[in-house]
Amino acid sequence: MIDLEKRISGDLLAAMKEKKEMELSSLRMLKAEFQRAKTEKGHAGELTEDEVVSLVQRLVKQRREAADQYTAVGAGERAAQELKEALFLETYLPEQLSDEELGQIVEEAGAFAKAAGPKDMGRVMGRVMTAVKGRADGKRVKARVQEYLQSLEE
Repeated sequence: MIDLEKRISGDLLAAMKEKKEMELSSLRMLKAEFQRAKTEKGHAGELTEDEVVSLVQRLVKQRREAADQYTAVGAGERAAQELKEALFLETYLPEQLSDEELGQIVEEAGAFAKAAGPKDMGRVMGRVMTAVKGRADGKRVKARVQEYLQSLEE
C-alpha cells in the first residue's frame, strides 16, 4: 500500500473515532473508488501513487461539478456541502503549482514542441499535463496553454 493510500486509511479510522460525518463519508467514498479501481479488469491489484492522485482529482472534479449543478437549481445548501467535500478531498492532492511555475512549464513544453500557434494545442497540452501530474487543474492548464499559444501568433 502506498503512502497516500495509508494516510487516507488512517484518516478514515480517525474520522470514525471522532465521529466527523463529512470527512467520514468523503473518505469512505474515496476508499470505495480505490477498491473499484483495484478490481477493474486488467488491473494488477495495487494502485500506483499516480492512480491514487488521479482518483482523488476525479472525485474533487465531480464534487465541484455537482456544486455547480446544485447552485443552478437553487440548492445552495447542498452546493456548499459539495464544495466543502471538494476542499477536504483536495488536502490529499499534491501541492498545486504557482502561476509562475505553470507558466514556465508551458513555455518549456511549447519550445520543445516547436509550437507556432493555437493549432499546436494538443502537442503542448500533452507535454504539460505529463509534466504537472496532478499539481495543476486541467482547466487552469488549458487556459494557460491557450494564452501562451495566442501570444505566439501575435
